[in-house]
Amino acid sequence: MLQNKDPINVIITGVGGQGNLFASQILGQMLLQKGYLITIGETLGLSQRGGSVMSHVRASKRETLPPLIPEGLCDLVLALEPIEGLRILGSYGHPDVLTITNTRPIMPMDVLAGQAEYPELEVVLEKMNELSRRVWTVDATDLALKMGDPILANVIMLGALGGLKILPYDVRTFETAIREFFPDDRLTTNLEAFNQGRTSVKAI
Repeated sequence: MLQNKDPINVIITGVGGQGNLFASQILGQMLLQKGYLITIGETLGLSQRGGSVMSHVRASKRETLPPLIPEGLCDLVLALEPIEGLRILGSYGHPDVLTITNTRPIMPMDVLAGQAEYPELEVVLEKMNELSRRVWTVDATDLALKMGDPILANVIMLGALGGLKILPYDVRTFETAIREFFPDDRLTTNLEAFNQGRTSVKAI
């Protein structure tokens, strides 16, 4: 869907501790293999566990781009946490933006302290649908927990994106990319997580 667009602007968003920056590095490595010039913006916000985090991944075959996507020009939001995805759509989205979101909320401190309320997931998804051309969901955290490690949710989300063929990469591209980061004994688990995402993503 975005394979013929140049540049491609992606924001991966979540909270600290979800492996947001790692997901952006893997995505950048995969697109690099496909001939794109890649710029990854610095993680913004509070990167400690529980704080809002986002990474900008910019890909072009024509030029090296500045690291941060201008507001209103994001093509794809990959949300590791639903409300963080909605926050990004409000600032960086446009009518044709695509959104893929994890369905498991992570409650911020003000909610845990009783100072605010987290909206129902259905309300968040409805608003995402209003702000996006298309929205897909993945029960990434639940799948990762079944695999024994919640951090695998970020790889499951990349698998969902790969399964939708929105960007030009597949499982072979992913396997080549993760060899840059993991020893051989971690490859099988990460490939399984990637494939879980490919087969579990749902349109809303």
